[in-house]
Amino acid sequence: MNIIIKKAKIIDPTSPYNGQISDIHIANGKIVSIKKDIEVKAAQKVEAKGLHVSPGWIDIFSDFADPGFEYRETLETGARAAAAGGFTNVCVVPNTQPAIDQKSVVEYVVQKSKDLPVSIHPLGSVTRGAAGKELAEMYDMKLSGAVAFSDGKSPLQSAGILVKALQYIKSFDGVLIQIPDDKTISPNGLMNEGITSTRMGLAGRPAIAEDIAVASNIKLAVYAESKLHLTGVSTQTSLKLIKEAKQQKVDITCSATPYHLYFCDEDITAYDSNLKVNPPFRDKKDRKALQKAVADGLVDCIASHHIPQDKDHKVVEFEYAKNGMLGLQTTYSILNTVLPEVPQERWVELLALNARRILDIPVPTIDEGATASLTFFQPKEAWKFEQRDILSYSKNSPFVGKEFTGKPLGIYHKNKLTLNFS
Repeated sequence: MNIIIKKAKIIDPTSPYNGQISDIHIANGKIVSIKKDIEVKAAQKVEAKGLHVSPGWIDIFSDFADPGFEYRETLETGARAAAAGGFTNVCVVPNTQPAIDQKSVVEYVVQKSKDLPVSIHPLGSVTRGAAGKELAEMYDMKLSGAVAFSDGKSPLQSAGILVKALQYIKSFDGVLIQIPDDKTISPNGLMNEGITSTRMGLAGRPAIAEDIAVASNIKLAVYAESKLHLTGVSTQTSLKLIKEAKQQKVDITCSATPYHLYFCDEDITAYDSNLKVNPPFRDKKDRKALQKAVADGLVDCIASHHIPQDKDHKVVEFEYAKNGMLGLQTTYSILNTVLPEVPQERWVELLALNARRILDIPVPTIDEGATASLTFFQPKEAWKFEQRDILSYSKNSPFVGKEFTGKPLGIYHKNKLTLNFS
C-alpha cells in the first residue's frame, strides 16, 4: 500500500519533524520519506484542511464486552469506533463472560482481534472472575499478551487482596489499574452527594468514597513498592493526594476521563440516564480542579472509559440504569473543546505517548524508516456529533447533538488506512 499524506502538521515530541508541515510517504507499513512535497505514482492521498498527524493514540480503559456480552459491543464494533475516534490501540477491561482471568481468554481476545485495524490489548483480571476474592494466574496472562492487570469496572475492595496483587506483579514489573472507589460508603448512591442530589431526590455517593480509596491504594503501593495506575480520578482531594505521592517519588500514575472534564453533577437535572457513570460527575470545583490537573501535567493520560450499554439498561429510570457511556469517538473532541488553550503537543502526550510508557508498550515515532502508526485529526474543525456517527453496537452517548471544535479523521495502523472521510 502506497500512501501520501499531504501537507500535514506533525505533532510528535519524539520526532525530529515535530511542528513541521510536510508530506509523508508510507509504503508497506513503513515511513519512506518526509519532505515538503512528495509525488508518487498510484499512491493514495490523504488530504484535508488543517490536517494534523501524530503517533497513534492509545486508550487505557475500554469495555468491548466480548466474549459474553456481544449485544452491547463486539471486538469488531469496538475497533470500528476506536479507529473513527483516532485510536490505533485500545486496552480492554476483563469484565466479560467468561472474565479475562486466564490465558485462554487473553489468547481469544488477541487472536480474534489480530486482523482488525486497531490493536486490542487485554487487561488481565487481578482476581478470578473479577470477583475480588482469589488472585488469578497473572503471570500466565502476561505471557499470553495481557499488558496490565485490573478488575476493571469492579475495583478491588480488599486491602489484603490488593497488596498481594501489587506484590505479585512486581516480580515481572507489571502494572495494576484501579478505579479508586470504596463501595462500602453509600453503595446505593446514584450520583455525587451534594446540593444537586438533594434537590433531585437521588441517593448520593460522597467524594470521600473516592478520596479514601486513593489514600489507601497509594499506601498499599508504597508498602508493596509496586506500580499502580488510578483511573477515573475525579475529585480535588484525590488529585492533591496523587500530587503529594508523586512528589515523594511513589510509582503512581493516573488518568482522567474526557466526560468528567465536560460534565458536572448539575448537568444531571434532566435525569438523562446516559449521564449515570462511575465515578459519578462531581461538582464544579472538582471539575475545574481536574481540568487544571490535565492542563498542568499532573494527570498522566486520558482514559475514555468507553462503556457501551444496551437500550434495556439505559432507556430506563435513572435509578435502574447501568453505569457507563460511549467514549472512544468523542474523546479528542471533548478535550479540545473544553480546554482550547491546551497545545496539541499536550494532547498527544496524553493520548499517544504517556499511556504506552506506563504500560511498557513501544512508542511509535514519526520518522523516516519507522513503522507507521498514525492518527489524523483537525484541531480547528467545527462539527456536530450525531446519532448516525455512532459506530458502536450500543448508542448510549449523551454527546449526540453536541457541537465540538476538533475532529479525529481516522488512523493508519497495521498497514491499514481507516478514514472518516473519502
